[in-house]
Amino acid sequence: MEDYPQAIRRHEIVIKLHPNNALAYYHLGFSYGVTGDHRAELADYQKAVELGLSDWQLFLNMGLLYLDSQRLDDATAVLRLAALLGPYHPETHFNLGLAYDRVGMYPDAEQELLLSLRLEPNQVDARNQLGVVYAEEGNFQRAHEEWTDLEGTNPDYTPARANLAILERVERGEIKGPQRMTGFANAP
Repeated sequence: MEDYPQAIRRHEIVIKLHPNNALAYYHLGFSYGVTGDHRAELADYQKAVELGLSDWQLFLNMGLLYLDSQRLDDATAVLRLAALLGPYHPETHFNLGLAYDRVGMYPDAEQELLLSLRLEPNQVDARNQLGVVYAEEGNFQRAHEEWTDLEGTNPDYTPARANLAILERVERGEIKGPQRMTGFANAP
């Protein structure tokens, strides 16, 4: 019913009665996350893991928290688990691709993004991020092709248009050196 304060109260009661209920900790953590209490969210996710819960969505949510807080090694580790436990869910591979990209593991990022797109081809953010990875790898032609096609099929998707403009500046030599790969519009 999306009454998260009520869900928090009820899950806390369940946990008092059943302190080893890993699923209750996971759901409590999720409810805290929706209300913006990410410290409590993470603590409850960690408790659910300690109690033995092994669910792809749990690890996906933990990985997203770690990504948001720039704990990239932790994000990569738990998102790998999410992808192993939920191999047929495109969001696990997409977010693992984001984590790999942020730590500079571009071939791995490319592989995960392509796998995500194989599972769900209509993901504009995954296609855009794939273009970012291509550009970061120095494969400007593939980046250009990805963003041009993305802009053609989704004309209202502004990150592709912005990335094409940046890529054109890089190719003209207006952006040089280490900053040339910064500034691309990444997936959210």
